[in-house]
Parts: sequence; structure tokens; C-alpha cells
Amino acid sequence: MMPSPAIFLMGPTASGKTGAAVALVAKLPVEIISVDSALVFKGMDIGTAKPDAETLAIAPHHLINIIEPTSAYSAANFRTDALRLMADITARGKVPLLVGGTMLYFKALEGGLSGLPEADPQVRAALDLEAAQIGWPAMHRKLAAIDPDTAARLAPNDTQRIQRALEVQQISGETLSSLFAQQNSERLPYHLLKIALVPSDRKVLHDRIALRFEQMLSAGFVDEVRALREKYPTLTAESTAMRCVGYRQALTHLAGGYDSAELCDRGIFATRQLAKRQLTWLRGMADVRLLDCLNPALNDMVFNEVNQLINY
Repeated sequence: MMPSPAIFLMGPTASGKTGAAVALVAKLPVEIISVDSALVFKGMDIGTAKPDAETLAIAPHHLINIIEPTSAYSAANFRTDALRLMADITARGKVPLLVGGTMLYFKALEGGLSGLPEADPQVRAALDLEAAQIGWPAMHRKLAAIDPDTAARLAPNDTQRIQRALEVQQISGETLSSLFAQQNSERLPYHLLKIALVPSDRKVLHDRIALRFEQMLSAGFVDEVRALREKYPTLTAESTAMRCVGYRQALTHLAGGYDSAELCDRGIFATRQLAKRQLTWLRGMADVRLLDCLNPALNDMVFNEVNQLINY
């Protein structure tokens, strides 16, 4: 018996994932599950490019606005929630459409994350203290000496993932890459279609990213971060939520670290670096249908791929 279908719609930031997904909802019996580590946080709307209320009314998204910015949400949490939602969607005769750019979540969902230890606040605090003394690039070099495979796919300023990799090694005595290799390889019980929206011209994607960040600033992004800081006084640049691209830079700006022009430049640079990491992940994934996110007919191209799967 053919397994039920499910779709991964992946891509870097500003590649048009949300627009393509919303277009699918209007034509096919699909239901969206967000695969985005930033959209889970309440009150973080502008800086995450969260779909607005009108869009969500047309195409509801699961796993958006589910926790406070002071809470944490892991890949393991996501996998548990996504599997539950996928089973429910399938039972109602629809097709799960998993949409986003958090590649670790896609990897966790497809292959599992068994064997990874839970976060340890004391270990993290010690790592934060060490990083404050020697800097995150030095922490990245430390990781490279311990776990070169993991370090090779992380940027020296990817503080959250560097910290997690070092934390895993300290708690378990094993490297993150070795635990990934040991993890449960059982495939998802779905007939899976993986679509990646990638740019035929990286410069055009960079221009989109710059325009979008400038639009976020015009829409009140700094005011959003200021309101979050006032509502949640315990938030710092090291808080999980504030590690989302743009938010750490906005906090530094509000603290007087740099002016509005530098905030814009740093935010654009950080977002472009995120897109680079996302594309690196996608290049390493197997069995992915690559579609040019710059093609004017992108939504039709995505529809054709998904329609073939559903009617297979």
C-alpha cells in the first residue's frame, strides 16, 4: 500500500516559500506546517517576516506563535509536534505541507534525532562565559579541533549552533556529527516530495534580502524589538529568541552599539549569511527537486510538482 504523501517546501530566506505555499492551499488539499525556528515565538512578527493575519486566515499555519520569546524550542520538540500534526492532517484526508528554512528541523523530522542530550543550563552558562572571554570565532576553532565535520558546516559567528555542538560533546562525551551518524535512520512513513527553491542568480537573492530588511525597518522592526525588551526584561542578545537573524543586531542598536545605518548593514549581512548556510544544507540533501526561485512562474512550477505527487 502506497504511503500517504507529504511535501517539504524548503529554501533560503526571501526565496518565495510562503507565497508558493499559500498558492497551493488555494488549489490543493494541503495544510501548512511551519518549519521555522523563529516563527514559533509570539510577538516576533516583523523581523521574522511572519505571515500576516490576512494570509493566515486564507492559509493557516501550524507551529506559529506557540511559545513566549523567553522559552526555548528544540529540533526534538519540532519533530514531536510535526509528526503529531502530520498524522492528524493525513487522517482528515489532506496532505501535510511542511514549509520553511530551518534545515535542522527538516533533517530531524526525516531522520530522527535520537541520542542527543537535552540542553543543560549550567553547561550553556559556562560556554557563554568562555565565549565572552575569548570570542565565538575562537569557540568555533575549539569546535573544529573536537568535531571538524560539524565545524565545517557552521559559520564562525553561528553562536547558537556552535554552543549546542560544544554542549552536546561536553554532556555526552561524543561529537554531534557522531551522534547524527548513530541516530535512528528510520524513514518517515510518508511518500515524500522534497522541493527546494534556489536562486539561479545569487546576487538577485541578495538584493531581495536587502530590500526586505529595509522594509522591515520601515515597518517598525526596531519598535518591535524595543517592545519585546520592555515586556520581557530577561531577554538578552544570548537568549534563544534574540539569536534570530536581525534581533541581536537590533538589541545592540537599542543599547547604543551602533546607529540606524549600521543596523541596516549588519542586518542585511547576517541575513545573507543565513541564506548561504541554508543553501549549503540544501546542497547536501538527497532526492531534492530544485526549482529556480527567481522564475516568474515559480508558483505554477511548485503546483505542478505537488499536483503530480497528490494524484500519483
